[in-house]
Amino acid sequence: MKYEKIVEGKFESRPNRFVASVDIGGKKELSHVKNTGRCRELLIPGVKLYLQDHSENMGTRKLKYSLIGVEKVNDGRALIINMDSQAPNKVVKEAIERGTIRLKDMAEPEYIKSEASYGDSRLDFYVKDKKGQEAYLEVKGVTLEEDGVARFPDAPTQRGIKHLEELIKIRKTGKKAFIIFIIQMKQTVRFEPNDRTHKAFGDALRRAAACGVGVLAYDCKVTEDSIICDQKIPVKL
Repeated sequence: MKYEKIVEGKFESRPNRFVASVDIGGKKELSHVKNTGRCRELLIPGVKLYLQDHSENMGTRKLKYSLIGVEKVNDGRALIINMDSQAPNKVVKEAIERGTIRLKDMAEPEYIKSEASYGDSRLDFYVKDKKGQEAYLEVKGVTLEEDGVARFPDAPTQRGIKHLEELIKIRKTGKKAFIIFIIQMKQTVRFEPNDRTHKAFGDALRRAAACGVGVLAYDCKVTEDSIICDQKIPVKL
């Protein structure tokens, strides 16, 4: 996935979930934050940001910039973390089509539908393989990393629990069900649920895994203007 017209800036403050005050070339600007998570460990005053400039194609936009990525220093190495909450779904679709993400016990996909309704929920993907097997997928983007461990969520998420409950129902019908955590960075060694922030989500994830829901985690290669699914990493429940 590629972005156009990326500029560098520095983070100043976050007046609300949707807006950040940033410095771009010495000028104070407001930027749309494409992630409503807390991201407190990332958005620290003075950190380097990567923003998309929409000035030539504003459309109905109110703000000229969108915050795409942030630079974090890990053990002296600069790490770019993609913060775009819309990116993981696009990354997963590309990765399934490319064969980077392979769904256990399923053949090559024949049909992929985004935003598939099931019960009272709308899940991210419905996949049918060339043998007629069906699967539903839910995708979660991960931006929280601590000492090489990626964790989700960074804030309580009842919606996330609801999605897991729907995946359990799907699995009980005989169809396949997966939750895929897309870690929007490199330099992680494993994924874990963030029990410290929302144990109920961790409990729901463990319950889903016990019912046969596939739990997958992949890291990503991230640059100033791109993000691509890279490697499967271990999951510790």
